[in-house]
Amino acid sequence: MPVQTPVEIAPAKGKLGVLLVGLGAVSTTFIAGVEAIKKGIADPVGSLTQMGTIRLGKRTDNRVPLIKDFVPLAKLEDLVFGAWDIFPDSAFEAATHAGVLEKDLLAQVRIPLQKIKPMKAVFDQTYVKRLQGTNVKEGANKLELAQQLIDEIAVWRKKNKCSRVVMIWAASTEIFLKQHAVYKNLDTFEKAMRENHKAIAPSMIYAYAALKSGIPFANGAPNLTVDVPALRVLAETNRLPICGKDFKTGQTLMKTIIAPGLKSRMLGLHGWYSTNILGNRDGEVLDDPDSFKTKEESKLSVLEYILQPEVYPKLYKDFSHVVRINYYPPRGDNKEGWDNIDIFGWLGYPMQIKIDFLCRDSILAAPIVLDLALFMDLAQRTGMRGIQEWLSFYFKSPQTAPGLYPEHDVFIQLMKLKNTLRHLRGEDLITHLGLEYYD
Repeated sequence: MPVQTPVEIAPAKGKLGVLLVGLGAVSTTFIAGVEAIKKGIADPVGSLTQMGTIRLGKRTDNRVPLIKDFVPLAKLEDLVFGAWDIFPDSAFEAATHAGVLEKDLLAQVRIPLQKIKPMKAVFDQTYVKRLQGTNVKEGANKLELAQQLIDEIAVWRKKNKCSRVVMIWAASTEIFLKQHAVYKNLDTFEKAMRENHKAIAPSMIYAYAALKSGIPFANGAPNLTVDVPALRVLAETNRLPICGKDFKTGQTLMKTIIAPGLKSRMLGLHGWYSTNILGNRDGEVLDDPDSFKTKEESKLSVLEYILQPEVYPKLYKDFSHVVRINYYPPRGDNKEGWDNIDIFGWLGYPMQIKIDFLCRDSILAAPIVLDLALFMDLAQRTGMRGIQEWLSFYFKSPQTAPGLYPEHDVFIQLMKLKNTLRHLRGEDLITHLGLEYYD
């Protein structure tokens, strides 16, 4: 039985619009997957919201409902999709070009995918040097482009009869940007937009437009985007949830699973070498050093935060951590992640772990997009605003409050997520203490 008063959550009435920035491999795999699941020809494997359960109370209570039955999430049948992209291809054409899904599956969801035509994108090749596109907006300055997005969102929302909307960045990695004085507050940010300041990247224009439109925003790339003071405050002021950064899919997912295990057994680390082979649009973008720098910062931070070398200097001080990404077109979306891990154990004796993860980037990312869309909508209906750290589970570089280090341990992240859901429904938080069974 609930031990506290549940948080009031507005019902998920009407359609939920999911606006995607980028209609590439990730977005089309997500949309096609949802349509296939709705038709009953596939299962939502990898989606916590659809297949995950949550334990309530004691283990002996045997209360383990599905998460989607425990909290009032939007139904898949109520999702409506829209997107922006620098190429004019429909979702079906883009999915065919991406080559992630088999033609037989795509043929079965062809009609709904053909109906999704991308709106013209806000794009500047300065920030993604390896891409060129024709389906691009024009405007006198960045603030005007943001207003075009705001107007477009309002029209799209009305046309599709959506009662609620969320926006998710599923586009390419932009060049590395550091915090800048123009991000200080909304006035300086908007002034910088009017002046076409180089510190304002396209992803920030989308985030600004979303928050001005009353829409939650999730950042699936390692871009700075909403992780700047002006947009964090705008989200707080407009009572909107935000989260990011960088979908946790292949190699980093493995790191957040394995590193906590090494630390739990107090096994030392001399070095961790990681290399990736990737041939899709993401791989092409990351072949540019400036975009790779953004991704590298996201990937490199994981081990340092998990292993805490300042707390365990004899085990983890000065370990070598190298990350490489190699663009290899024949591989397409089928990414291969190689890891060589040099560890040491009792009396300092060396050992090695080697991982060869042949994964499909978009197959791992698609259920993340679904879960974020549903959980961000839930957060909005619950009145949760600002940074949603409880969604760190889905990101390589989780956004946190200023001055607070991020939690990267995937098991702690999952506990944080599920305890948040328990809190919302007035249930006991699970501590795994276990002493109550033996009193």
